[in-house]
Amino acid sequence: MATVTFDNATRQYPGNPKPSVDKLNIEIADGEFLVLVGPSGCGKSTSLRMLAGLEEVNGGRILIGDRDVTNLSPKDRDVAMVFQNYALYPHMSVADNMGFALKIAGVDKAEIRKRVEEAAKILDLTPYLDRKPKALSGGQRQRVAMGRAIVRSPQVFLMDEPLSNLDAKLRVQTRTQIASLQRRLGVTTVYVTHDQVEAMTMGDRVAVLKDGILQQCDSPRRMYDHPANVFVAGFIGSPAMNLMDVPVTDGGVDLHGHTVPVAREDLTNAGKHVTLGVRPEDLELSSDTSGIPVTVDVVEELGADAYIYGTAEQKLLEATGENAGDVPFIARVDGRRPPEKGEKIYLKPKPGHVHVFNAESGLRIGD
Repeated sequence: MATVTFDNATRQYPGNPKPSVDKLNIEIADGEFLVLVGPSGCGKSTSLRMLAGLEEVNGGRILIGDRDVTNLSPKDRDVAMVFQNYALYPHMSVADNMGFALKIAGVDKAEIRKRVEEAAKILDLTPYLDRKPKALSGGQRQRVAMGRAIVRSPQVFLMDEPLSNLDAKLRVQTRTQIASLQRRLGVTTVYVTHDQVEAMTMGDRVAVLKDGILQQCDSPRRMYDHPANVFVAGFIGSPAMNLMDVPVTDGGVDLHGHTVPVAREDLTNAGKHVTLGVRPEDLELSSDTSGIPVTVDVVEELGADAYIYGTAEQKLLEATGENAGDVPFIARVDGRRPPEKGEKIYLKPKPGHVHVFNAESGLRIGD
């Protein structure tokens, strides 16, 4: 087992003026499950491939344990990678696929069989060892790909969107198996996904990237409760956080005549307006006409809960004179008494459950 360190690691492709990964700094503890997440093109897969040795590092360095692996070939890094597309040999049995890397490395046949059988037992693949990949389901093939990585006993597992080819139900089931397996094996794991729900449910820590730059690296709970900036706030959480520009007023910020308390010292350098964020589950229906006026467009009933999707009338920003227009708005309400489609309702944030960001920089204000 080993730690992994990205030390100002940078990757810039020829002809591209901007780095695909720009001075990435992350320290991954021994045995930790770290998830890299972000939208397409943010640099998460490139970061993983840099760690694997499949992409050149143009600046900074990468360490596995105390060893600088920046200029080592992939085979000398003691890492095992699980790809999105399984990459199994169709003419080989499951057992031969799992043991192939060991065979190439010259490991004794008896030792190969022993390791393959141990991995197959962990992954519930024992009955399928003599089958060819075409006789397996997508989930079973993915477990074979993981078994191939496990038998090598690497210092680090690298997983690049391994569940994206599976259907929704199987994806949920398999991600639970992967997280449980990683805890049992205790192998340091770096996992790439574009699915933030996957990231939040699997990782010990989550690293959010945007345009090649690390936005925040934190525990899922901390990231959900204290997003570092507007991008993280809008990206983490499903449904997404509601974000609105609001004017600063005495004692806090003005939300359609309803003052949301914010500590004065937090607003000292914030300017005349800020971005206010509130999660759908942190809103409650107002008994009067104070709060955020929202016209309900869609009601999504989920049994005990319901989500309403509507448009919120965003007040004229007196600070700038701009008309911000209507903004999409989502709220979670009681599923047994949801409002009607087309109805106008008023919503208030629950006390202490708002997030305030600098309107210019997008950075979080306060703790």
